[in-house]
Amino acid sequence: MEMQQLRYVVAVARAKNFSRAAEQCHVSQPSLSQQIQKLEEELGERLFDRLKREAKLTAAGEVFLRRAVRILEEVDAAKREAHDTGALLRGTLALGVLPTIAPYLLPDVIARFNQRYPGVEVIIQEDTTARLFKLALACDIDFAIASTPLHDARFEVRELFAEELLLAVPPGHPLATKRSVHAADLDTERLIVMKEGHCLGDQVLRFCERRAVNPSVSIRSAQMETIQSLVRAGVGLSLIPKMAVLNGRSDAPVYRSLSSPKPERSIVVTWPKQRPLSRAAGEFIKELSTQKRER
Repeated sequence: MEMQQLRYVVAVARAKNFSRAAEQCHVSQPSLSQQIQKLEEELGERLFDRLKREAKLTAAGEVFLRRAVRILEEVDAAKREAHDTGALLRGTLALGVLPTIAPYLLPDVIARFNQRYPGVEVIIQEDTTARLFKLALACDIDFAIASTPLHDARFEVRELFAEELLLAVPPGHPLATKRSVHAADLDTERLIVMKEGHCLGDQVLRFCERRAVNPSVSIRSAQMETIQSLVRAGVGLSLIPKMAVLNGRSDAPVYRSLSSPKPERSIVVTWPKQRPLSRAAGEFIKELSTQKRER
């Protein structure tokens, strides 16, 4: 059974004549008749009574017509929706992102993307890098926004930008007013970092290790807001991504830039090499790149 045969059946049923139906379908009458006869042989039922001046549906034809019309409508709808998705008139974009990036980077990007493509639904999955890799390989997300280093050769990686990690200290702490702050000043301090599994915590500890600094990790948390509140309360110090700085807030800690080489992290987008990016994903990444230029 072929789609064209269904269209011929519907055309004859509506025109009630094989010749007129053939004209409407832009085929010869013998060709149309032959295809319908072939379909009838496949079904083992006549669909039309062929009268002298009219083609009339049989009982089997009436039943078949209803289903054929429904099938053709679904096919046409599928084509329209596929076109609309390709044109980004509708569709879904699922992206994964680290929780230390999502609330600071995404709002402006999503606002611009939604303005350009209001019919595309954006689904955000916040998780650790390891979990985001699993989601991407399972096709549950289109791509991930993460931070280097990444150690998986199955993934494409495109850098967006690098950002400084600023030292957050409590108001009144000696480092809050020191003219120049060095990595060595962190030695013996109490450090608050992201909990294990979150790459920012690992990045902070690697920075300390490379600078031969030995602060004691006093608290681990999964939330940047919690870490900054703890710093503000005088519980310890932390290294905070520049995008997460609480500018202008009365409850913010004091932020200081460390002397060079400054600690930083690189923000990237990554997706499985075996799966090309969808158009929606490509357009969203363009918006991310715009955000990069504005930083």
